[in-house]
Amino acid sequence: MLHKMGNTIGKGTAIPINSFEELDPPVVQNLKSKFDNILNVGPFNLTSPPPSANIVDKNGCIEWLDNQEPNSVAYIGFGTVATPPPNELEAIAEALEERKTPFLWSIKENFMSHFPEEFLENTRDYGKIVPWAPQVQVLEHSSVGVFINHSGWNSVLESIASGVPIICRPFFGDHHLNSWMVEKVWKIGVKIEGGFFTKSGTIVALDLVLSKNKEELKEQIGMYKELALEAVGPSGSSTQNLNKLAEIITYCE
Repeated sequence: MLHKMGNTIGKGTAIPINSFEELDPPVVQNLKSKFDNILNVGPFNLTSPPPSANIVDKNGCIEWLDNQEPNSVAYIGFGTVATPPPNELEAIAEALEERKTPFLWSIKENFMSHFPEEFLENTRDYGKIVPWAPQVQVLEHSSVGVFINHSGWNSVLESIASGVPIICRPFFGDHHLNSWMVEKVWKIGVKIEGGFFTKSGTIVALDLVLSKNKEELKEQIGMYKELALEAVGPSGSSTQNLNKLAEIITYCE
């Protein structure tokens, strides 16, 4: 796939990218030196957000978050393609219970059989498990202090746009590169120790993000959030690039 992309990408009249120029200027400049019309027109979740009227919080996630302390909740969401294996689901649960970390976990019901015995009962006072959560609205809530995910590009951009630090557990594709950038370059989160969840590694990550480096990470990702909002503003780089893309498409027609 990458080989075919490499052979094809230079033939495009324009190359739109779901990102914003201020996120990684050296990479943008390198691409611009090689290709014409590299256009960062994202983050898509800010340039074309889903209509809020179409999102129904049927599981009461926001109401539950309203009763939690600011920046205290670990939101866990891996989607349906990259769910951790049973032993890792158990490790996450054990870490949350031992640390008594408030959590909102979006996970399909069939995976809940992998939780430790009595986990649901023991954590019912500070945890909520749902089959689906309105992710954008959850991440924008002031109670959420960390987003635990697979470090897919959309999840990373949603974290940045909401100003929520990340704990990454990469699986495949771009996950590994994204998690490296999150931890080593942007410094807006951490990659789970060893690359997979263990009870001790999850506790270390939670402690790093929610206590030891809490203010530092919040400040760093808050800076990128502001840059993202500026990029999609009336005169921002993504808005200008989107206008240019529209002109290119109109001219081609």
